[in-house]
Amino acid sequence: MECSWKTVLLLVCASLGIQYTAIRSLTATISSHCHGTETGTHCHSHQQGPSSCSEMSQPHREPRSDDQVRDRKHILIFATTRSGSSFLGQLFNQHPGIFYLFEPLYHVQQVFVNSSRMRKLMDRRALLGAHRDLLSNLYDCDLNFLENYMKPMPRDHETAMFFRRGASNALCTPPVCRLNRDSKVMMEHLCAKRCRFLNLTLASLACQARSHVAIKTVRIPEIKDLRLLTEDPRLNLKIIHLVRDPRGILASRMGTFTDHFRSWKIWNATGRKPGGVDLSQISTTCKDLSNSAQTGSSKPAWLKGKYMLVRYEELAKDPFKKTAEIYHFLGLDVDSQVKKWILQNTRGTSSPAGNHKYTTTRNSSATAESWRLNLSFQIVQTVQCLCNETLFQLGYRLADSVTDLRNVSNSLVESRTFLPFL
Repeated sequence: MECSWKTVLLLVCASLGIQYTAIRSLTATISSHCHGTETGTHCHSHQQGPSSCSEMSQPHREPRSDDQVRDRKHILIFATTRSGSSFLGQLFNQHPGIFYLFEPLYHVQQVFVNSSRMRKLMDRRALLGAHRDLLSNLYDCDLNFLENYMKPMPRDHETAMFFRRGASNALCTPPVCRLNRDSKVMMEHLCAKRCRFLNLTLASLACQARSHVAIKTVRIPEIKDLRLLTEDPRLNLKIIHLVRDPRGILASRMGTFTDHFRSWKIWNATGRKPGGVDLSQISTTCKDLSNSAQTGSSKPAWLKGKYMLVRYEELAKDPFKKTAEIYHFLGLDVDSQVKKWILQNTRGTSSPAGNHKYTTTRNSSATAESWRLNLSFQIVQTVQCLCNETLFQLGYRLADSVTDLRNVSNSLVESRTFLPFL
């Protein structure tokens, strides 16, 4: 046991050392830009702004009153991939008083993507620590902190590599996007093209100008990984835990990540299971869903007043009602712009508009049930076997036959109330 204890201690120390060295190295690189050691010329013309690095290094912060600090909400949409989190995120993005960011933790994950298998345990700890550090800084409106994780590193705090910038209205309208003179929200794919380089210092100032901050992430495995953030007295953290029927999650992943789920698609089309089907991913997803829901339902003190579980199917079926419940939990009013967006984006055709896999414009209720018409009964049975406990825990009924599966008029979502932990 002594040897094992020393090994764990060495791994933790090594992890902290790696993070410290990386940040020191990145800081030195940023400093070299500011002191003129870079002699190369810019390959693009920057937007007008402060002329020196010293002027851009930190955004000017107006002191906030005690009431402003107390009333400011830090909202986290906690979800898994293809669970409807983009849809939920837009219910905050459309609010003019909320500064919304779509998956900023993507940049952290890219730094760790080539980590050695031998350091898997250590890297997971380091990754979660980096996630928490970044979230804490972003909730404080310090978007310049993202520069530590961006490749290539921003010059004069400007970057063209911000992940899914167009999913955030605040990053696509003035003053952050100076080329969008009419202040109207653009389609996501037009934002990066028209707005060009994102000035992270201007984005920080835009964040400070709004009353609340909301961030969506699918890159943190379990709710318990957020405990340190919930206990941070500087944050007024509210977690919206979005869950979805694992069978629907799998169907959506199959339709979106076609290369990674190729064997699943072959199985679904032919009825013959290929040898290379990876069952571990959906098993892990169900385990994480179950563990997080169990943590929430156990009502630990560190989640009191900070946690609400939402089923995607209920949100899709009655978006106005569920949005009102979510905003009530947050202590906010549903803005008219949010209501307008719901009306315009939940009554479309059942298939994504323009066949774009990331769109949120569709018939939300039909989309939530579409997996029942697209997945083979054999695959559904497999998922039900792997995720039986999770399905029961979250209130999803099993499909006992092909007829039961295809009869979408008979819901597989049990009527169950998940009250916020107040």
